[in-house]
Amino acid sequence: MPVDRIHWTELPAAARAAVEAHTGPVLSADTAQAGVNSGIAATVRTAETVLFVKGVPADHPQVPTQHREAAINPYLPPASPRMLWHVQAGGWDLIGYQRLTGRHADYTPGSPDLPLIAHAVAELQVTPCPDIELKRAEQRWSSYAGSSDVSVLAGDTLLHTDLAPHNMLISDRAHVIDWAWPTRGAAWIDPAVIILRLMEAGHTAAAADAWARASFASWASAPPAAVTVFSDASAAAWDEIARNDPRDWKKNIARHAHDWVTYWRSHTQV
Repeated sequence: MPVDRIHWTELPAAARAAVEAHTGPVLSADTAQAGVNSGIAATVRTAETVLFVKGVPADHPQVPTQHREAAINPYLPPASPRMLWHVQAGGWDLIGYQRLTGRHADYTPGSPDLPLIAHAVAELQVTPCPDIELKRAEQRWSSYAGSSDVSVLAGDTLLHTDLAPHNMLISDRAHVIDWAWPTRGAAWIDPAVIILRLMEAGHTAAAADAWARASFASWASAPPAAVTVFSDASAAAWDEIARNDPRDWKKNIARHAHDWVTYWRSHTQV
């Protein structure tokens, strides 16, 4: 659910004071324009440092999502920003993160960002999945899978599951950010997720598939029947997302999800 974005100075005084207890006095704050899931998202400057602050009202439905981000952060690979603190005050739930500088990734065909993206996701694929409460892939997609056996989605890999370009920050390398939906599951699911984003950026299904096969051992060895189950469930999930919030980009992803299913079924024996 989107959250109305406010500026740092519009936060309640108690919320700002709780942040400054960790940071010292805030000298300036620049509100981020991208993203729709944070009520506050700002680069904050103090006399000692620069950091990124994000948060939502304490009674907003996005609060559990933010708590998932906080819980998973200590276990993430070095490319992801470190959480510095997490506070609740003044009717707000707020997190301070290490500030990373960079730009959102370019997923278009031939982009020089693609090798960096592949490296970041490959690094994530070998990051140990922590023994904490996480959504399981077979749970997350079960309601979209019909009568299919969702146990084929199970696994012990830490998955991001939302590898959109705005969740990849490019500097000298790619940084995976915004961990709202960490999930435990089969390693090939994140490559399947990124394939739809490559198609959104202009790749054909065949080209996206080939890139993923060359980049990720998990995708190259993924059981075709399991991929079919996930692909069908993903298309159904995106249909629901687009129905509930029919913005163009969501409808486009839903269309690409069905295009992918058509391609996959035509190129496998499943």
